[in-house]
Amino acid sequence: MVRTLRTNLRGHGFQVETAETGADAKATYDRRPPDLVVLDLNLPDGDGFEVVRHIRERSGTPIIVLSARGGEEDKVTALDSGADDYMTKPFGIDELLARIRVALRHVARPNAGAEPRIRSGDLVIDLERRDVSVAGRVVHLTPTEYDLLKVFITNPNKVLTDRMLLQQVWGPDYGDESHYLHVYVARLRRKIEDDPQAPKHLETEPGVGYRFRSDDL
Repeated sequence: MVRTLRTNLRGHGFQVETAETGADAKATYDRRPPDLVVLDLNLPDGDGFEVVRHIRERSGTPIIVLSARGGEEDKVTALDSGADDYMTKPFGIDELLARIRVALRHVARPNAGAEPRIRSGDLVIDLERRDVSVAGRVVHLTPTEYDLLKVFITNPNKVLTDRMLLQQVWGPDYGDESHYLHVYVARLRRKIEDDPQAPKHLETEPGVGYRFRSDDL
């Protein structure tokens, strides 16, 4: 599978470096971090979740996880470990390429025409620098977490459905993967809320979606 993916991705203009084991993957990443990681969870020397956590502890590099395990628990574990996307085998190369393009857009998406800085209480987003802070403390977000927060904060006090959020952040082919959204909202709450169990910004609208509550916007 590694050889097939490498050939196809290089054929579509990507520079590709591969690793056969989790240890090699971590060493390769530490030596020269790539723009994006495509990771198979089925590794000969351990669980791929450990590689996801290793990368996420060091950067916000987008991670697409590949696995033969299609259960919801595995998907949630991968996303909660820090993965940005999860693909169940078998899949087509065109689908993988589409997911790669979406993930890379999260990294390079411009903010032209937007106000450079948005403030809601002690939460501040600098759209030009893609920086987030809470009470003056820098908050480190992955590219996907940042894009989700940006959708919320630029649509203050509006109810946004799961489908709307999925399609704005992950792309038009998404809409039914609510578990993606729930994991990311939980991660955002842990990073920006004083009490994630009683959020003052990211409110749940039961059966519908979420609302970003703000008295300043």
